[in-house]
Amino acid sequence: MRRIHVGNALSAFGLGFTVPYLYVYVAQVRGLGATTAGLVLAVFAVAALVVLPFAGRAIVRRGPLPVLLAALVLAALGALSLGLAGSAATVLLSAAALGAGQAVMQPALATMIVDCSTAGTRSRAFATQFFLQNLGLGTGGLIGGHLVDTSRVSSFTLLFAIEAAVFLLLAVVLSTVRTPHSPRIPDAPVAASRGSWKQLLGNRAMVQLCVLGFVLFFACYGQFESGLSAYGVEAAGMSTSALGTALAANTLMIVVAQFAVLKFVERRRRSRVIAGVGLVWALAWVAAGYAGLGHGGQEMATAAFVSTYALFGLGEAMLSPTLAPLVADLSPEGMAGQYNSAFALVKQLALAVGPAVGGPLAASLHGPYVVTFLLFSLGITVLALRLGRRLTVAQDQPWAAARGRVVARGGAPAESVAA
Repeated sequence: MRRIHVGNALSAFGLGFTVPYLYVYVAQVRGLGATTAGLVLAVFAVAALVVLPFAGRAIVRRGPLPVLLAALVLAALGALSLGLAGSAATVLLSAAALGAGQAVMQPALATMIVDCSTAGTRSRAFATQFFLQNLGLGTGGLIGGHLVDTSRVSSFTLLFAIEAAVFLLLAVVLSTVRTPHSPRIPDAPVAASRGSWKQLLGNRAMVQLCVLGFVLFFACYGQFESGLSAYGVEAAGMSTSALGTALAANTLMIVVAQFAVLKFVERRRRSRVIAGVGLVWALAWVAAGYAGLGHGGQEMATAAFVSTYALFGLGEAMLSPTLAPLVADLSPEGMAGQYNSAFALVKQLALAVGPAVGGPLAASLHGPYVVTFLLFSLGITVLALRLGRRLTVAQDQPWAAARGRVVARGGAPAESVAA
């Protein structure tokens, strides 16, 4: 598990190391223009949407480790060729390879965490993963920003070469991992057909969770770097330094609050924790509304806008030990890779649609933008409570189910266990 967490941190470091500078690199440093740079960012999303439906089947059939190693090699080749590419065609092909490799890493690593954890330790394992991912992203972005020089192509070539080396190092580290297959929770259904999308779609609880996940990612992550930042500039008059402070507040909240929040949510129903996230994010949108539509002065507007990002970070810290373990516990024996890939696909769809909807709305219709996503956040609460009625005790309250099994082994009557 420690090596898997190192892998998560390194993969996040590689992502944060280069992605924030892709637009500048393609449009200005390579002189290929804003249109090509925009296409490169779109290719990342499209590549993920193309490969993720097949990644789940591959993980189920071959295991997560071979799929992860193949994805790392593909991402390394993509990163290296991107640093050397000089034409639009080679840049787009390289970005497709890098985007596809990075997309497959997420469900493969998540499946390895599932295999190395139990229902009782899974929440803490995924909370640690989320903490290290944010730390890796922040560190990668900070170091990458100090290495690049827009007047020197060689500085970007070095940047992408280092990213490729990081992915290859990660492949070496993870090739030594031998993952056991963790015991499944007793209420998980048995797969009728390994790796079957039809079987997955027949799991009503998983379908509801995917709908909930789409709304979660659409209303939060899909707005961070598009709609919400556009709203901050246009409606609240935020400067670039204020935007940077808000993003830093989001990361700081996650880093500081993650394990304190973990102690709180570990003994709560997962569905109610997710419902609580909806309320926290609704409060965040109220703060955003005050920042852009209130009349308290620029200082108060800035404080409210920074608070918006901090509240989003608090909700993210609540989700990390809840959402991914729930996906794992809903998956039948041997199908964790399929379920993780399906949920990653839902996330990518939300991240593609979110900016396309939120960006134009935030830039021109400030009030409706805030109201729309305030309602989406309240919708998260409603959907989570409805999902909770479909979950078993072992899926919604794994700590209670574990305690019940201990009592049962001690010889208590079946009625007391059911109670």
